[in-house]
Amino acid sequence: MATAIRLRRFGAIAAASGAVYYTLLSNPSISSNDRSGGGPFLTAIKQKITDPFSVVPSRNVQESALMGSSSSNPLDILVVGGGATGCGVALDATTRGLRVGLVEREDFSSGTSSRSTKLIHGGVRYLEKAIFNLDYGQLKLVFHALEERKQVIDNAPHLCHALPCMTPCFEWFEAIYYWIGLKMYDLVAGRHLLHLSRYYSAQESVELFPTLARNGKDKTLKGTVVYYDGQMNDSRLNVALACTAALAGAAVLNHAEVISFLRDEANGRIIGAHIRNNISGKEFDTYAKVVVNAAGPFCDSVRKLADKDAKMMISPSSGVHVVLPDYYSPEGMGLIVPKTKDGRVVFMLPWLGRTVAGTTDSNTKITMLPEPHEDEIDFILDAISDYLNVKVLIHESSAAITCLSCRS
Repeated sequence: MATAIRLRRFGAIAAASGAVYYTLLSNPSISSNDRSGGGPFLTAIKQKITDPFSVVPSRNVQESALMGSSSSNPLDILVVGGGATGCGVALDATTRGLRVGLVEREDFSSGTSSRSTKLIHGGVRYLEKAIFNLDYGQLKLVFHALEERKQVIDNAPHLCHALPCMTPCFEWFEAIYYWIGLKMYDLVAGRHLLHLSRYYSAQESVELFPTLARNGKDKTLKGTVVYYDGQMNDSRLNVALACTAALAGAAVLNHAEVISFLRDEANGRIIGAHIRNNISGKEFDTYAKVVVNAAGPFCDSVRKLADKDAKMMISPSSGVHVVLPDYYSPEGMGLIVPKTKDGRVVFMLPWLGRTVAGTTDSNTKITMLPEPHEDEIDFILDAISDYLNVKVLIHESSAAITCLSCRS
């Protein structure tokens, strides 16, 4: 059994010394505009990242870069947490011309970022809320999610791809409702569209998804609507972000834990962190103008290092995924039930020669390795059984992966 932690709403990796970055930053001929998103600086960064002969420097080099900061020459940003959010922050900041350091207590993507549903959502559920609630803010989320999904797939085609997702309809109203909704989704996607959605008859659906039940509980399958979402290798994508940030000039170090924060004696402002290398046991100070807390569900632990009286802001929640044999779903097709008996969404997706089914949303304690509960596993297996023509046996689930999320 394995468990992960995710934050709702929203191998060892070395870091680079960033020689190109420091040279450009110290060059007075480069304007601030060049360093904040364009010009020679960004061109040099792109060349460094795309150069097939570029090598991520050693762990010792990364550690030296963090230790090289001082109170008189601090980093611009120190990121605490090496999950998808932390590595994304580091990459974004570095490519804007900022001096960046990142430390991760465990390994990159050791928590939530390696135990997701493996989907790059395009915001289809936000579209439904935007229409029924006349909420322009939700619509903007859809546009943003579609743009980001397409960009991630284009940037990392070796780790991300389009995945057709089938929604079974046992009432004609459902078939019409989902077809119209997903056609609107296609329209909103515009140039970011992966593939057009379409309706399949019951016979066509069973041919595409052989384990799909034609007869549910007192209902007969009328057809399915298939739309395309993105699928990713979440942990490898996280590591790719860390490596790319390192190549762009960030000092990125895993198995490095913040054990206390450094403060300015004059005003009490945080000016860095005292860090322990959990491999060698060596401790050192890293100075930074800004510290970013990207510790996911462990954000409160980091906040309490800065202020022991800080009030808890995180409410933890676990999401379980059950891993099943491959024959429960075809290789290139996922199944999505938008609303189960209790109103939850359940996915059944092909993944690395297996089928991943989930997820749940239950209150839990914050631990590094939260364990799934039997009732959560039973819920998932029971929910997907209503839509399959094969009996789902609990002993066939090879693992239950729990993802711990947080409601802030």
